[in-house]
Amino acid sequence: MFGDPDIARHLLRDEGEVIVDEVRHHWMAFLLPALEGVAALVLLVSSPWLPMDLASVPVIVSFALAGHALWGFLREYRDRFVITNMRVFRVHGVLSSNLATMPLARILDITVMKPLHGRILGFGHFVFESAAQEQGLRDIRYVGRPDERDLAIQRVVQRSGLRGPRMVN
Repeated sequence: MFGDPDIARHLLRDEGEVIVDEVRHHWMAFLLPALEGVAALVLLVSSPWLPMDLASVPVIVSFALAGHALWGFLREYRDRFVITNMRVFRVHGVLSSNLATMPLARILDITVMKPLHGRILGFGHFVFESAAQEQGLRDIRYVGRPDERDLAIQRVVQRSGLRGPRMVN
C-alpha cells in the first residue's frame, strides 16, 4: 500500500504502450522530510533532560513531527512521472491514488526551469503547456537530469510523427 506505485498496471500493453522513462523525484525533494525527522529525533532524545512537568511536550511534538516527516517522505516517494511511447502520465498519492495523463499529441510546450541550486545539484522542474491545461501534469517538480528527460520526451514526440517529418536512422 505504501510501497512503489504499480506503474505497469496503468500501461495500455495491448496497444503496444511501453515505458520510455519513469521519473522519480530527485533526492532534494526528500530533504525537508529528512530534516523534520532529524528534528523529531533531537526533540525526543532531549526530553529526558527537561523537567518532568515539561518533558511530555517535546515528546508529543516529536511524534507529530515524525509523523509529518513520514507523510512527506511517502508523498514524494509515491509521486512518479512516466514517459511512454504514447503519452505522459503522473501517479501520485499516499492513501488515495491520483492519475493524470496527457497524450503526446496534446503537449504544446515544455518549459524546463532550473534554479541555481537545481543546476548545481542536478535537478529542475517541468511546466507542461497543453490545450486542456490538465492541472495534474502542469508542474512536475524535482526532476533529476531535466535536460535528458526533456530530450527523451522530444525524441518520443518526434518518433511518433506528431511534430514534423519522421526521421529514419
